[in-house]
Amino acid sequence: MPPSKSVASRRKFLQATVASTAAAALYPVLGAARQVGGPASRAFSVKPFELDEITISELQDSLGSGKYTSRSLVEKYSERIAEVDKSGPAVNAVIELNPDAHSIAESLDQERKAKGPRGPLHGVPVLIKDNIATADRMMTTAGSLALVGSKPPKDSFVAQKLRAAGAVILGKTNLSEWANIRSSHSTSGWSGRGGQTKNPYALDRNPCGSSSGTGAGISSNLAAVGIGTETDGSIVCPSSANGLVGIKPTVGLVSRAGIIPISHSQDTAGPMCRTLRDAAILLSALTGVDAYDPATAASAAKAQADYAKFCDPNGLKGARIGVARKSFGFSDAVDALMEQALDVMRKQGATLIDPADVATMGKFDDSESTVFLYELKADLNAYLASLGPSAPVKTLKDIIDFNDRNRQKEMPYFGQDMFLKSQAKGPLTEKEYTDALAKNHQLARTDGIDAVMDKNNLDALVAPTGGPAWPTDWINGDHFSGGSSSAAAVAGYPNINVPAGAVFGLPIGISFFGRAWSEPMLIKLAYAFEVANKARRAPHFLASAELT
Repeated sequence: MPPSKSVASRRKFLQATVASTAAAALYPVLGAARQVGGPASRAFSVKPFELDEITISELQDSLGSGKYTSRSLVEKYSERIAEVDKSGPAVNAVIELNPDAHSIAESLDQERKAKGPRGPLHGVPVLIKDNIATADRMMTTAGSLALVGSKPPKDSFVAQKLRAAGAVILGKTNLSEWANIRSSHSTSGWSGRGGQTKNPYALDRNPCGSSSGTGAGISSNLAAVGIGTETDGSIVCPSSANGLVGIKPTVGLVSRAGIIPISHSQDTAGPMCRTLRDAAILLSALTGVDAYDPATAASAAKAQADYAKFCDPNGLKGARIGVARKSFGFSDAVDALMEQALDVMRKQGATLIDPADVATMGKFDDSESTVFLYELKADLNAYLASLGPSAPVKTLKDIIDFNDRNRQKEMPYFGQDMFLKSQAKGPLTEKEYTDALAKNHQLARTDGIDAVMDKNNLDALVAPTGGPAWPTDWINGDHFSGGSSSAAAVAGYPNINVPAGAVFGLPIGISFFGRAWSEPMLIKLAYAFEVANKARRAPHFLASAELT
């Protein structure tokens, strides 16, 4: 959450947020005790992988030519997961593999032969976060042992859309448990079910949260593309820390139905990929109006059928971009890297308005926290009720009691103070909540992003997404240094992280954010920056960060 202590500590995540049997699902918990780190110069020996850094377009070309089949892709990525995720560097990004992935891929191969591909995702393996429901032989647990064995009654809208596009859901990724809302002292990337996910650039460093497994897994080339979710920072921060492109869409562009919630005001799913074009292709498949998520009604006239068409290498020419300087200054090294990024934009023809700050930054931290506490209880109770009478837990109170009974496994490093505060809140009709929500929207939208963009006639705002990945620390929790996710998150507006470079070999991203439904413009600008800057580097699985 943000700068009340609870909000700031949640923002450490937020801003900075293999098998399907229950017995196999507990396997990663044993892995949580594995040691991380080692000699600073040591890198794990990982053999070359023929699908390293491959794009969706390249995969479709290879599927069309017969070089690969969808089944062979599933086999190759499964072998990669065994080699890199479950042994060797043991990144621990994948919490569960889909036992039906091979048969689904075979069916899609047959369909391709008979009818041709459905579209650009046909036969492409994708990893999704373990808070996105699938009505199959995988579980949906948000990383909590309390939901082990839980079977959602139907697919989430996101899973439905992926299947309709012909994607193969290869498995689910680990996350900061309950998307990092359980405790104000949490360690990102850790869950009771999944253990600790590592940063593949330096294994003793944190992958950021809460979409930690998707970030580390896609960066490690464990699948073609991935899906994360964000409430405040949980797509863009792990994308930054793991050298990925991450798109946090406008709230309502992608349905949240069937996703374990925190806050309906801010929650959304979105793509996490190695290239912006891949992220745009994936976003195109996820949108749509859903009767089970009223927020999507507003997207009917706003969503685009093909976001990839906005990937323009000349997209920065003539653009007016505001520099949100209030989000700088937490790291000299990051500031230096950002200046290089801004220079790239200038050279590509952009006009920079510097500074162009969101004047209300920091003024909605406490109200954001209040909204989270109210909406968590209401939204999570509603989700649990949707699981039916056989659900192992039925309310937030049940989860709190489960954690207390299983303290050694669920709370060995940090507690559940945020859950307790949420449980103490009343219904969403209380004035404290309605006032806080109205304050959020006034300050983050009207007086915030909209105001500075109107004043300066801007196409977008830019700022550093976050700092270098911090050492994972189960004793003290996260050491988040700074970032810029909150304004777009609280407003419910879009935000795109793009790799900007590295500090001591640790990836750093830059965020492009702006008005509601401005994904086409943000993609255009961010793609042009990505093409000009070319900052993405695959990880080398070092034991520790290189300091020289």
